[in-house]
Amino acid sequence: MSTTARIEAKRSSSKKNGASLHRAHSSLVTDGYERAASRAMLHAVGFAREDFKKSQIGIASTWSMVTPCNMHIDQLARQAEAGANAGGGKAIIFGTITISDGISMGTEGMKYSLVSREVIADSIETVMGCEGFDGLVAIGGCDKNMPGCLIAIARLNRPSVFVYGGTILPGCISGILAEKRLRKDRREKFAEKNLDIVSCFEAVGEYANGGLDDRELALIEEKAIPGAGSCGGMYTANTMASAIEALGMSLPNSSAQNAVSREKAADAREAGVAVLELIKRGIRPLDIMTKQAFENAITVVIALGGSTNAVLHLLAMAHAAHVPLTLDDFTRIGKRVPVLADLKPSGRFLMSELVGIGGQTPLMKMLLDAGLLHGGCMTVTGKTVAENLKRVKAYPKGQEIIRGLDNPIKPDSHLVVLYGNLAPGGAVAKITGKEGLEFSGKALVFENEQDALAAILDGRVKKGHVIVIRHEGPVGGPGMREMLSPTSAVMGKGLGKDVALITDGRFSGGSHGFVVGHITPEAALGGPLAIVRNGDPITIDAKRRVLTLGIPQADLDGRLKRWKAPAKRYTRGVLAKYARQVSTASQGAVTD
Repeated sequence: MSTTARIEAKRSSSKKNGASLHRAHSSLVTDGYERAASRAMLHAVGFAREDFKKSQIGIASTWSMVTPCNMHIDQLARQAEAGANAGGGKAIIFGTITISDGISMGTEGMKYSLVSREVIADSIETVMGCEGFDGLVAIGGCDKNMPGCLIAIARLNRPSVFVYGGTILPGCISGILAEKRLRKDRREKFAEKNLDIVSCFEAVGEYANGGLDDRELALIEEKAIPGAGSCGGMYTANTMASAIEALGMSLPNSSAQNAVSREKAADAREAGVAVLELIKRGIRPLDIMTKQAFENAITVVIALGGSTNAVLHLLAMAHAAHVPLTLDDFTRIGKRVPVLADLKPSGRFLMSELVGIGGQTPLMKMLLDAGLLHGGCMTVTGKTVAENLKRVKAYPKGQEIIRGLDNPIKPDSHLVVLYGNLAPGGAVAKITGKEGLEFSGKALVFENEQDALAAILDGRVKKGHVIVIRHEGPVGGPGMREMLSPTSAVMGKGLGKDVALITDGRFSGGSHGFVVGHITPEAALGGPLAIVRNGDPITIDAKRRVLTLGIPQADLDGRLKRWKAPAKRYTRGVLAKYARQVSTASQGAVTD
């Protein structure tokens, strides 16, 4: 039976049984004389008597002035509220947290980043469950917001729509500014140059290498982030927004709109209307978030050249939806799906430029026509993927951002799952092909990210090194920090093709180069990464999909036998609690 037929059958069954999603949850909170006190409190926050007969829609806002990714989401929440009210519901806005990866990157604070995904999921579930809302519009900007929202949506299984906050516009050093503030021989390099947050991280390495002076570094810093919106390349935020749209949980092209635009405001309003239609039709998230839908999400992430974090987050989202998704699914799908998007960090273009040529829907239409997407999957429009894409026009001729299937950037996935004696439980590499498909070198071992960054910047990292950063896993960190600072420093130093970096931590979507993360078992749990020594030979082979420590098995076994677990870094508070509960990266680093 097709998804559409299954949903229609369920609707008919519900009608026969007198059941309805219209007020399935809110009626328990507000109906009857004994609920007068509940109604009294709701009158105080704006309810009229007739509102108690309407579906109550929670609007989960991740607004915060912590980060430009989320600084405008309060306005989008108001738009979603207006849409839900116009659609016949009664909307209630509530908040949850956000943190900033970009600001905390490379510091101890970054350990809270992945933790925030769980806090967001738990807080949305808590508010929705307590208040008895019948439907949900969740709005996220920074990259942990999105999987956090979807985990909560899956757990609740109440009609829901996700809205992406949108991408930031590029920063730019104008010709006039370059004329006034840069040396004459530098003007051509910087005039009219598009910038983003990764420009700043890579500028640090370039500065350390003598390629930038103080004025140039300051100018990049001042101009890289022009306003509201998520980081501008195909980094984790844009990757996850694209994946969620492909999953069917956002309206078409929600993932490919500028944060400050009429289109994004309209997207939020329409989401408010759409959730009421889902309630009427009896369509719940788990009707949409199926195994085939997750396969669609993986396919689009690969075609866009998306972040390695997509592996971690899609595994966690699938876990919440009771969908059996594994690392090997990424390998299976990756063998037949090519990389088509020439987007940063490894490519040339920004997300705002993809927005300008039509966004994500023409890419999905291309993949559907090639038989690479499951067209029968239901979406939050109440239509299938194929129905949503039926009238979508192709990209304009001459554009260079999305290549055709006959001319891919890479014929198979850039997300390469590796196994081997260094990663018995799996690891995730980001191999675009531009770095080559194999790297062999000598280990240079660091017990944390900061020490590795210092060694890169002061020149101790040399050509042929495999930088090993351990005790940064979900438990060992705890929190699985992103290694954007070290990888960007490597690129800024001009070593992108000459060194590799492996870790039990993870990478920002802005990382590129020969990088391998999510190594499991992690070092803190006695994984082989824990016993690597300086000078040990290490090979990364993307063709054979292996990560190998080149020492005799007897030596490896002996080192593991002598290994002792390190002392816990945190014994109280949220990080200690997280370390006690979290699963391995290969299982999505989930806490339930």
